[in-house]
Amino acid sequence: MATKTSDFTKMMQDMMSAMPMDMSAMKDMYRTQAAFGEKMMKVVIEAADKSTEISAKFTKDALHKLADVSKAKDEPADYTKAMTDFASAAAEMTAESMAAFAEVAKKVQMETVELMLAAGKDFSEDATAAVKKATAEVTTVAKKAAASATAAAAAK
Repeated sequence: MATKTSDFTKMMQDMMSAMPMDMSAMKDMYRTQAAFGEKMMKVVIEAADKSTEISAKFTKDALHKLADVSKAKDEPADYTKAMTDFASAAAEMTAESMAAFAEVAKKVQMETVELMLAAGKDFSEDATAAVKKATAEVTTVAKKAAASATAAAAAK
C-alpha cells in the first residue's frame, strides 16, 4: 500500500489565490504608519531642540554668574556675598529651567496625544476600507465558486 504525500505548497497556493489580497490597502496602511512616524519624529526633534536651547542658556548664564564670583574682591566679606549671590542666582536659574523643561514636556505630551488619536482614526479608516474591500472580494469569489459548483452539478 503506497501512501501519497499531500502537496501542501500547492494547496496553500490554491487557497491564497482563492482569497486575493488587496495590496493597495497594505500600501495605504504603510503610508499611514510612515506619516505617523514622521509626525512623531518632528515632535521629538522639536522637543530635543528646545531642551538643548534651555540647557545651553542655563549653562551660559551660570558661567556668566560664575565669572562674577571669580573676580578679585577688596574685602573678604565680598567673597561671601558673591557666593551667596551666585547660589541665589543658580537656584533661580534652576527653577526657571525646570519650568521651561516642564513646558516642553507638556507640549510633547499634548502633541503626542493628538497624534495618537489622529493615528487611531486613520488606522481605523484604513482597516475598515481594507475589510470592506476584502469582504466584497471574498463574496465575489464565493459566488463564483457557488456558480461553478451549481454548473458542475447540473452537468452531471
